[in-house]
Amino acid sequence: MVSLETAPTEFVEASGIRFAHRQLGHRQGTPLILLQHFTGTMDSWDPAVVNALAEHRPVIVFDNTGVGKSSGRTPDNVAQMATDAENFMAALGYFLHVDLLGFSLGGFVAQVLAVEKPHLVRKMILVGTAPRGGEEHLHKALEEAHSHPEAPDVRLPLFFTPSESSQTAGRAFLRRASVRTLDREPESGQAVSEPQARALIDWCATKDPDHSMLKAIDHPVLVLSGSDDTILPDANAYLMFKQIKNAQLIMYPDSGHAALFQYPELFADHVRLFLDE
Repeated sequence: MVSLETAPTEFVEASGIRFAHRQLGHRQGTPLILLQHFTGTMDSWDPAVVNALAEHRPVIVFDNTGVGKSSGRTPDNVAQMATDAENFMAALGYFLHVDLLGFSLGGFVAQVLAVEKPHLVRKMILVGTAPRGGEEHLHKALEEAHSHPEAPDVRLPLFFTPSESSQTAGRAFLRRASVRTLDREPESGQAVSEPQARALIDWCATKDPDHSMLKAIDHPVLVLSGSDDTILPDANAYLMFKQIKNAQLIMYPDSGHAALFQYPELFADHVRLFLDE
């Protein structure tokens, strides 16, 4: 079976944007579309997670506008990111009933799609993310992560807790994510990070005191979070669980922003169980 490490990069054009994507797993069934984190590309996903999910369903990873090998200018707002993601899915022929897995910034995009295009979404997984008006500490977390010059990769202090077990899991993730050597994505620079940072911060600064957006989501939702997420704290997950009428909540112990990469097998099992219900 094609894996994340070997899947060819394909391209499809929609609304003047050439979207890079990779497809894994079965071609039949409800597709699971993965929406990536701040500055992340297709190669930023954990192969252990993506490959496990693709054993049972079609899985599609892609670069949204201006990211990786996709063309265009990266938007500085979540609304446009959601529109671009919808255009990408439509170009692949998906107009109804896709499943969404939104990680971090990708979780913001998933929420907008669920509210504004409810017919498009069947089920939704929200991981390490926040509601509109939620709590964020992006700049503080980045500053702290970059204060560890001894770390071989900034994602170790940024995505994982300082504990030995979490750091060990983080290093294992980095090894898995570096296996692909051919046709890798370019690293994201300021042309991606700056507008995405504005989008993330503005989303959380836009208050929704009545939680009207969360209350408008009727879809089955699985909310997952690390216990010690320093970018989008776990309090956001509990709030989403309380306000979305058909939500389930899972919290992973001794884990940070990338809890799904720290516990890849367990995470994949939880997602499969949820999607197969």
